[in-house]
Amino acid sequence: MGRLQLKVAMAGLASYALGMPICAQCGEDNPARARFCLACGSPLALAGTGREVRKTVTVVFSDLVGSTPLGERLDPESLREVITRYYDRAAEVLARHGGTVAKFIGDAVMAVYGIPRLHEDDALRAVRGAAELGEALAELNGELEAAWGVRLALRTGVNTGEVVVGDPVHGQEVVVGDAVNVAARLEQAAGPGDVLIGEQTWRLVRDAATVEPVAPLAVKGKGGPVMAFRLLGVRPDMLGHARQLDAPMVGRGVELGLLDGALRTAVAERACHMALVLGPAGVGKSRLVQEFLATVDGQGTVLRGRCVEYGEGLTYWPIAEVIRQAAAASGQVGLRDLLKGEEHVAFVVEGLAGMAGTAGQTASREEVPWAVRRLFEALARGRPLVVVVDDLHWAEPALLDLLEHVARSASDGPILIVGTARPELLDDRPDWGLDRPWVTAMTLEPLGEDECVRLIGNLLGGASVSTETAGSIARATGGNPLFIEELIAELLDRRLLVRADDRWEATADLDHVPIPAGVSALLAARLDRLDVEERAVLERASVVGQVFDRQAVVALSPEPERPAVGSRLAMLVRRQLIRAEGAGGAADGDAATSGPEGFRFRHLLIRDVSYEALPKRRRAELHERLADWLGRDEGEVLPEQDEIAGHHFEQAYRYLEQLGRIGPREMELAIRGAGRLASGGRRAMSRDDPPAAVNLLSRALDLLPSGDSERVGWLLDLGDALTEAGEWRRPTRSSPRRSTAPRWPTTASCPPGARSPCSTWAR
Repeated sequence: MGRLQLKVAMAGLASYALGMPICAQCGEDNPARARFCLACGSPLALAGTGREVRKTVTVVFSDLVGSTPLGERLDPESLREVITRYYDRAAEVLARHGGTVAKFIGDAVMAVYGIPRLHEDDALRAVRGAAELGEALAELNGELEAAWGVRLALRTGVNTGEVVVGDPVHGQEVVVGDAVNVAARLEQAAGPGDVLIGEQTWRLVRDAATVEPVAPLAVKGKGGPVMAFRLLGVRPDMLGHARQLDAPMVGRGVELGLLDGALRTAVAERACHMALVLGPAGVGKSRLVQEFLATVDGQGTVLRGRCVEYGEGLTYWPIAEVIRQAAAASGQVGLRDLLKGEEHVAFVVEGLAGMAGTAGQTASREEVPWAVRRLFEALARGRPLVVVVDDLHWAEPALLDLLEHVARSASDGPILIVGTARPELLDDRPDWGLDRPWVTAMTLEPLGEDECVRLIGNLLGGASVSTETAGSIARATGGNPLFIEELIAELLDRRLLVRADDRWEATADLDHVPIPAGVSALLAARLDRLDVEERAVLERASVVGQVFDRQAVVALSPEPERPAVGSRLAMLVRRQLIRAEGAGGAADGDAATSGPEGFRFRHLLIRDVSYEALPKRRRAELHERLADWLGRDEGEVLPEQDEIAGHHFEQAYRYLEQLGRIGPREMELAIRGAGRLASGGRRAMSRDDPPAAVNLLSRALDLLPSGDSERVGWLLDLGDALTEAGEWRRPTRSSPRRSTAPRWPTTASCPPGARSPCSTWAR
């Protein structure tokens, strides 16, 4: 796998620039006209799309220390060979962990993790790669010293942050930005042999990495000091941000009963049964299995393995873990001892040897499932055997076939195989484990609002929390337990939730809480697995809001793509990213953008991560197009239409303002948005809603140029609204608001009754 990734990393940019796309999955060169890889069938991005996206990636900068004197000691040909061998070794190591080597700059290597595809553990991959780079250099130095009498030393910086990238499979480079600059500065501040990591990287790897803080760094181009940590080591087989599973489980009684029933069936029949637990990341699969295993403790043998997304020898990795655990639990040191007394021991050992990490495997692929079945049967003779295989969505086909063979064929002992997987498993193997008499399948749904409130109380130590705060957290996270956990941790870290006696209280309006880094990475990686067309539809929908209508997405789509919008929305429903509201499913007030063909993002965080991936220029374009579509002269103008169209004109202007693009074209957007917001404000006064009128008129005045003739009349209207709202002492703003940080939804920032787009974190 390392050589394959190296091939993609080193050859990809040049080949795509020549119009020869290399498959990001298998490394195959493809003709420019290919839509799918000719070797493995994976989809290839369309040539010439040049699609820009915003991504949070992790950048590794590594540079040789003291390489200049080498030029004095070595002949240029020898120096070239030394540096080339260093480049090759560095590229191989970084690519093995999933990095794309973006460039070589002098003696420095720059690699990016998250291009061409994001992974939820990109930061951990980068840190592992940086740590291994030091080990690889020590080995290389032995060779260099023997040949030329020289040794090399490295210093490395690792940083995570947002960048804008072009379509990476067509050779467009990462736009150099703050995340890349800080990584380079961390490298320059590191000592020989040191790896310095940035604060956001540390937050994403803190449970797997051992670090020590260094003094805050004064970095050129940064207004304040930069926090950094010296990497001391990385623990193997450890998640970068481990789940906290000590709080009592909430709900899941039905699913726990299904697992218990599957084990009882296996015991009663003295045969193998399988339980498949499906659900999106963070929904509680691991927590459910842990709770079930607690009931098995002392009554059976429990062994556990986990599929991993990348690395060497992936296919049977979970089975190798199971074998090692079985040997350790029995006090045995070898497979022969573990299987002592069993029939055909030599053949079974031969079939299992490679998976157990010993040399000399000669068994064929057909013999391996047979050997695993015989091992499981032997382990189950004395007491029930429970084998848990986590993250089956990353399993190789051969492993899935093996598990299915064991579950179907094993006998003479009670065996329960418990598999956990995300829904992506069924994308590749739609019928795997389903509709089989020996399989119990269950899909975990998000927690209900009452269950969320209970979980929040458990995570906060049982102390009470206001209903409003708990409800806001539950709605924003869509009932996903992991997201609730992460969001609470973010609030506590920022001291936006503090404990006063036996009650947790918010210290602010919770209106500036960024998406937790771990949640953002997980969701962004999930969205990055979508094909280009599905991703584009989801991003257009995110501009509309948490609740959106098919026709609005059609209006935002290029003409040739409009007929396919419906089928792509259906696929996004199947992938559990959105859900159909159905006729009458949208609440009152959504009529401007929702109706019989309404949809809703599964939760706010999916919408926000989708939206954040759009470059600001693209956001501005889509907001303007949507505002124009809402303002079309078709039938009755709905009361909310002015407010919502005004919001989209306002957003279009603000993003262009941030990009420094203020001219007549941009001022026209501001004036159009101001007019719609002011119209909405006057309508709010007519329906006796002064707070909404204050909000809308204030925003209109923020957009309106200071010399505009409408200004005096709108100021008078605002004065009336402030008086009616009891805020007549409140000063008006004289400068445009520039904040576009994600904010918790507040009624003051949204048109009354409207939940699209304002029921998401307002921007």
